[in-house]
Amino acid sequence: MKIIYAGSPDAAKISLEALYENQEKYGFEIAGVLSNPPTAKGRHKTPTPTPVAAYALEKGLPVFTPEHLDSAAREQIAPLGADLLVCFAYGHIFGPKFLALFPMGGVNLHPSFLPKYRGCTPVQQAILEGDEFLGISVQTLSLKMDAGDILKQDFVNITENDTTESLLNYSAKKGAELICDIIKESSAAGELIKGKPQSKEGITYTYTISKEMAKIDWTESAEIICRKIRAYYPDPCCWCLEENDSPLRIAAASEVYLADAQALLENDPAFGPLISDNVYKAFPCGKVLAYNKTTNGIYVKTGDGILSITKLQRQGKNMMSYKDFMNGAKDFLGTVLK
Repeated sequence: MKIIYAGSPDAAKISLEALYENQEKYGFEIAGVLSNPPTAKGRHKTPTPTPVAAYALEKGLPVFTPEHLDSAAREQIAPLGADLLVCFAYGHIFGPKFLALFPMGGVNLHPSFLPKYRGCTPVQQAILEGDEFLGISVQTLSLKMDAGDILKQDFVNITENDTTESLLNYSAKKGAELICDIIKESSAAGELIKGKPQSKEGITYTYTISKEMAKIDWTESAEIICRKIRAYYPDPCCWCLEENDSPLRIAAASEVYLADAQALLENDPAFGPLISDNVYKAFPCGKVLAYNKTTNGIYVKTGDGILSITKLQRQGKNMMSYKDFMNGAKDFLGTVLK
């Protein structure tokens, strides 16, 4: 069986790697790779291929990066004689004429329990909602967004340390395993295996995430802010403003309950009074309350609870741990973030 793989970002590269390494084992051949066109990066605006395209070129696979999936693109792909289109995070919608190039149709990896979280940001939404599990679905490609029949599904537990990056990477690896099984079974049957139509109930959609959505509102609870930090990492990454209006990116944090913070700091005369219940309530949300060797982070007051920041970045600086950050930011303690 011959397949065309379509994908663009780092997570899609992980799936491509797994498929490439398992071609012989599962009896298929990657006839070509579709990816987004190169983008200008760096000071000199050098055209840079997507992670998927870069990997494919490294392995000597034919790479196609059309701006549009028009007749010219179809003329490039048709001679490859591929049986199946495999897609994960490509970024283009496949029309009926393009899908008609593949006798077995197409399959798409989508990290959610479809029909829940259709759209472009299912992992982010699962973290924001506080879900315990992330679904991993392989569906047939249909003309409606993420509405194809379910061929195979699996799931992964979402831990308090998981980010969109970590969950996407796991989904890419697990999804590639599911796709390999589908290819093997379909090859033996001579046609794409039958799927199960999605339920017409429980359909929800996700949305494109903007930088403004990742701005931290310190009046929200520490739990909600933590979810946003994990959901929006690595892109666009949560941020706020310091007192001088300079942007501050926050890449990792955890929730600390007030009682736990008091216990940690009760023997420290420098910080104990700051965290006492009455004084704590008087502080504005966003107040940088404490930092010392017992806090395991930089404590900031929120609308409910305390956020312990462990990884952050000032404008023009590198991302760094809270310890390295505080070594160069002695004036940070006591300020109010906004």
